[in-house]
Amino acid sequence: MDLLLILTYTAVCVGIFKIFKIPLNKWTVPTAVLGGVIIIGTLIMLMNYNHPYSELARNYYVSTPIVPLVKGRVTEVAVKANQPVKQGDVLFRLDAVPFQEKVASLTARLASNTDFLKALDARLRSATLDRDRALELVRRGIGKQRDLDVTQANVDDIVAQIDQQKASLDDLNAQLNIAKYNLEQTVVYAPSNGHVVQLALRPGMIAAPFMYRPVMTFIHEDESTYVGWFWQNSMQRLKAGDEAEVVLDGIPGRIFKAKVQSVIPAMAPGNIQAQAGLIDQTSAQVPGRLPIVLEITDPEWAKYQVIAGASGQAAIYTEHFHHVAIMRKILMRMGSWLNYLFPFH
Repeated sequence: MDLLLILTYTAVCVGIFKIFKIPLNKWTVPTAVLGGVIIIGTLIMLMNYNHPYSELARNYYVSTPIVPLVKGRVTEVAVKANQPVKQGDVLFRLDAVPFQEKVASLTARLASNTDFLKALDARLRSATLDRDRALELVRRGIGKQRDLDVTQANVDDIVAQIDQQKASLDDLNAQLNIAKYNLEQTVVYAPSNGHVVQLALRPGMIAAPFMYRPVMTFIHEDESTYVGWFWQNSMQRLKAGDEAEVVLDGIPGRIFKAKVQSVIPAMAPGNIQAQAGLIDQTSAQVPGRLPIVLEITDPEWAKYQVIAGASGQAAIYTEHFHHVAIMRKILMRMGSWLNYLFPFH
């Protein structure tokens, strides 16, 4: 940007010297040079502080590593690389037979234990009747205490068996729910609208629930952010809501309206974490830049193909010295036209 400003001033000076036929001597040339230093220096100072520009700006996107929650052999890959998919579309399937067998086994065990519990309930009713008869005979004085004790012990034993069986049924129900959940995980769906990149998964491969070995990478369609990296000099001027403009290297000659969505309140170079080593001066050698999140508000943005991760430039126009912003806007447009010259970058 500074080079464009200098070249523009030089072209204006050459034009003035030619049109008005001003002679080149020891007075006119130093005057033009000194005037350029003052004018351009003042403009650069005002623009850089009040209307900062960043040649480092990029579209950041969110990707999700797709990891199955169960281990199995891949039977089908239903998605194609770099093709759009909708939320809920099937990405791939695992062999479901082992998980179906587990569900069937637990279902059978649950049914058997349920029948056994019903039988215990029937035995409890019968044993309770016997206990009640023995108790009534003892009350009348014609029954034996030993018979009452035996029937009571039988009731207590059956009640204990029922409690144990109920606990076993609860455990089987929990196991069955987990087995059904695992069976559902043999089909993996798209978490949102987007697409899969670098698809290397094939039928017959083994997919395992290991976080550091995803089977594919999913790029979300709408979750992208444009971030400009600005010098710290303008830190006091920037705030959310400021007008901004964005230029993409891949869309020459176009300027997109934007606004400051947020000023991220931290920079990576100053980050420290709990660890044994102490920080020293080596961590402060490279000054960090301010990460400013920009929201593209220009409706024309949707008409262009924007590849996730595309780079470009950005400028922010604050409310201070707003009349100087016109120069920054001119320079932004000149820089956008230069994107037609691929070797320039």
